[in-house]
Amino acid sequence: MNPFAQLDHQFVWHPFTQMRDWLRTEPIVIASGQGAWLTDVHGRKYLDANSSIWTNLHGHQHPKINAAINRQLKRIAHSSALGFANEPASALAEQLVTAAQITARQSHQPKPQPRPPPARDRLAKVFFSDDGSTALEVALKLAYEYTRRARGPKTKPKFLSLTGAYHGDTIGAVSLGHIDMFHKSFGGMLFQTDQVMAPYCYRCPFNRARPERADARKYRQCHWECTGLVAKKFAAQKRRGNPYAAFVYEPLMQGAAGMIPQPSGWLEQVTDLARAHGALLIADEVMTGFGRTGLTCHVTDEALTAAVAEPSQAKLFASTRTGIQPDFLCLAKGLTGGYLPMAATLTTQRVFDAFLGKYEEFKTFFHGHSFTGNQLGAAAGLASLELLRSAASVHARAQLQQTLQQELKSLWSLPHVGDIRQVGLVVGIELVKNWQTRAPYTLRERAGIRVCEAMARRGVLTRSIGSVIVLMPPYCTTAKEARQMVGALAEAVEEVLG
Repeated sequence: MNPFAQLDHQFVWHPFTQMRDWLRTEPIVIASGQGAWLTDVHGRKYLDANSSIWTNLHGHQHPKINAAINRQLKRIAHSSALGFANEPASALAEQLVTAAQITARQSHQPKPQPRPPPARDRLAKVFFSDDGSTALEVALKLAYEYTRRARGPKTKPKFLSLTGAYHGDTIGAVSLGHIDMFHKSFGGMLFQTDQVMAPYCYRCPFNRARPERADARKYRQCHWECTGLVAKKFAAQKRRGNPYAAFVYEPLMQGAAGMIPQPSGWLEQVTDLARAHGALLIADEVMTGFGRTGLTCHVTDEALTAAVAEPSQAKLFASTRTGIQPDFLCLAKGLTGGYLPMAATLTTQRVFDAFLGKYEEFKTFFHGHSFTGNQLGAAAGLASLELLRSAASVHARAQLQQTLQQELKSLWSLPHVGDIRQVGLVVGIELVKNWQTRAPYTLRERAGIRVCEAMARRGVLTRSIGSVIVLMPPYCTTAKEARQMVGALAEAVEEVLG
């Protein structure tokens, strides 16, 4: 066994990992990376098919991000944000606010498009932190205190999130989550939040359609019962005399729930309901941000040509793609291109103003992190944003999305593939015992884990969520590499499941 693998076994405790199983075999020890490829200590190469847990946007060892970090290292690596400002963090905040501006609702509903929100309700301020969990924790605390100041200090703000929600691992973020496997054991430490049905079309009890060889959103037969349940939930809470303070959601696709995509129009309907009942909107774009949800629902040759002609028009966030203005936009993972831990919570001037006052009034937001606004992270973030706005990157993302759309079609021939869910450059493939019955695999059968292990033997690394295989490649992935990822998945499913 490699000496670093031995050290790992002896000293390291891995996240979300059953260590009893981990200690039985020699782990893959990553030594280096280049582009979409990772190399282990034995010299074996692997395609990074989940962007190093959904973080790496432009590939490993990108020269522009490397150069930006090196330039910043020659000046200063870190200084405190408590009482001091710094150059790259200030510039990054301005660029994030600019990128997050809503121009008009690109609604799928047959109604007039609303105008952009008033100035005080546009995203205008950035609070930096460390990772996705802390970005949500910041939004949660700000929304809690803002609601108390708006409705009165005796108010007990309540929050609503979706079934299958996962928003991080700090206590506040865990309280917003509703995945028993991750959250139930900490129940005694949490505050209560409510949940409402997420639009899981493939397994929706209201979907009367028989299984087809297509994304379930395309052939569903329902009457939007899921949005009706959201309306009832808001109305019931309002009757109790304590309307929800905020509605927390991942726009367009829920990640850790199993890559659950939202059907066209769902997000507009439920956020309109939340607004009508006075709830703030907290958009968790830790996974969906920075171009991950693609340019459009489907990339055609015409859309590809348009993207190349006007790269500045490419939307970087799911919120800007749908034209829905949240009160809090939570970002992390891809913020630095996957290089350094950094997060940001964007909010409005209205929320910011509620925390202004005299020193002795204690209206300050009493929350902070030692590495808030870190210069190295901010420098990497600025370089990443520059890359994302470049014509080359927009073109590469559009081509990659188009390639995935085409290559994934081959998986429908596999009887153990039940649903293929793609939103931009995020793909979830749900494995089932029989596609005609949607019969699921149990956790004990470890279907997803075994398929990922078989993919690793074929030189492709990713991680499953239960029986859902995730493909989330870096934007530099070529058409040939994307085909290799999908091909390895197909071979692995056939090997493991028959």
